[in-house]
Amino acid sequence: MLRAPALPDLPAIGPSVGRFLLLIGLAVTAIGTAPARAADVVRPPNVVLIMADDLGIGDLGCYGQKRIRTPNIDALARSGMRFTQFYSGNAVCAPTRCSLMTGKHPGHAYIRNNREVKSVSDQSRGAGEGQEPIPHDAYTMAEFFQARGYATGCFGKWGLGGPGSTGEPNGQGFDRFYGYLCQGVAHNLYPDHLWSDRSYVPLKNRSFSSKAKLAAVPEDPNFHRRYMGTEYGPDLIFDEALKFLDANKEQPFFLYYPTVIPHLALQVPEDSLVEYDGAFEDAPYLGDDGYLPHSRPRAAYAAMITRMDAKVGKLVERIRELGLEEETLILFTSDNGPTYLRGPDTDFFESALGFRGKKGSLYEGGIRAPMIASWKGVIEEGVATDQVGAHWDLFATFCDLQRVARPADQDGVSLLPTLTGQGEQERHDALYWELGPQQAIRVGDWKLYRRYDKQGRLVEEGLFDLAADPGETNDLAPAQPAKLAELRAAMEKEHVPSVVFPAVWDARAK
Repeated sequence: MLRAPALPDLPAIGPSVGRFLLLIGLAVTAIGTAPARAADVVRPPNVVLIMADDLGIGDLGCYGQKRIRTPNIDALARSGMRFTQFYSGNAVCAPTRCSLMTGKHPGHAYIRNNREVKSVSDQSRGAGEGQEPIPHDAYTMAEFFQARGYATGCFGKWGLGGPGSTGEPNGQGFDRFYGYLCQGVAHNLYPDHLWSDRSYVPLKNRSFSSKAKLAAVPEDPNFHRRYMGTEYGPDLIFDEALKFLDANKEQPFFLYYPTVIPHLALQVPEDSLVEYDGAFEDAPYLGDDGYLPHSRPRAAYAAMITRMDAKVGKLVERIRELGLEEETLILFTSDNGPTYLRGPDTDFFESALGFRGKKGSLYEGGIRAPMIASWKGVIEEGVATDQVGAHWDLFATFCDLQRVARPADQDGVSLLPTLTGQGEQERHDALYWELGPQQAIRVGDWKLYRRYDKQGRLVEEGLFDLAADPGETNDLAPAQPAKLAELRAAMEKEHVPSVVFPAVWDARAK
């Protein structure tokens, strides 16, 4: 694999001139002369990273959605670049977030699956919250930005450690955190509390479970309202994100906005739900497949996404109002494919865009993700790229923006040449995933999928040519033994055994 030369760490100076000189430096590097001197380069951009939760690539108008309105995200795509072959870090929440934050693919990352754990907090409130935490010595992109003088803020769902754990966001590089520490608590969008940094914040919502099951359709046509509260968590979180933006407009900032939308439960304020009244046939969902019942589940799912889209629009508009549009790189993505649960009916919305599988699956539908990048005056407007990338590439891209060599133990490649049109784009030798009993690897246009039983025996294997068969319907393993052997060897190379998340195939190997 070709690698770009390591670039010097550079000081921050000032915004507008900095953006210009940064591009000059990139252009000089691209034509083969020496990189710009440290004194020539000023401040790289602010970074806003927006990550939706369980949003399918097909849920956005700019990727082909016809039933759900996403005008602001579509406008963001028109203002920049849309990736058509981008992948999430994994197929479920926590391991994706670990891959994103640490720049490591699932065969090397610390967190490799969702796992609820008891919090080590000695506080009476919040005890028992959280997932397996990332270790104290994990190196996150927030720590990277913080070390370079950026204000860092996370607003939304964290999922990498509960209160009092080594994974708390304030101990992992974030100056400011507001939202859900625990993704289990985040299943209720009207929670009884959120977290502000390390402080427990009670809300004006009654406590109730994020799961329920009704035996029959209630007489009340709006029975979903029993699962609502006074304060909508996503709205409170967004307001804090705007405050962070306003408070740090005079200095470089990294704003990470991992919204909880549209992850279940189906909960959305009435002013959004009414936008989809009568938009399509909608049978009540009684909670029989998990999470909370809703009288109009399709409308609720669409309304949640459109409400999220409005927040994205307001965030972009605020950046514009502050005069920071030319100084800010804005990225929008999703943590994995759409839910497989029946409530939102993601088949009806074609949320997986025709790809095989959904959330939890390492087939394309579980890991294909939207990726939109906008940076006024730097990224060409209204373009689509088939450059293959993944969440673990973003850390490497940020390193390149800062003209710093990426850490040696990371797996990403910088996407900056694709974003700017300057320089030669480095290619992956392979993209690799593992989750529970599954493995998948992509090498060029070839993909190998494997699934094992609980004893570590291989029970499913398929080799696919994604260029000819993006739906993964035609297994070419019998006809391509050499290619099968090549990808099997690559898969073995990319997997490093984990003590915390042992793989069933490792147990069989012993």
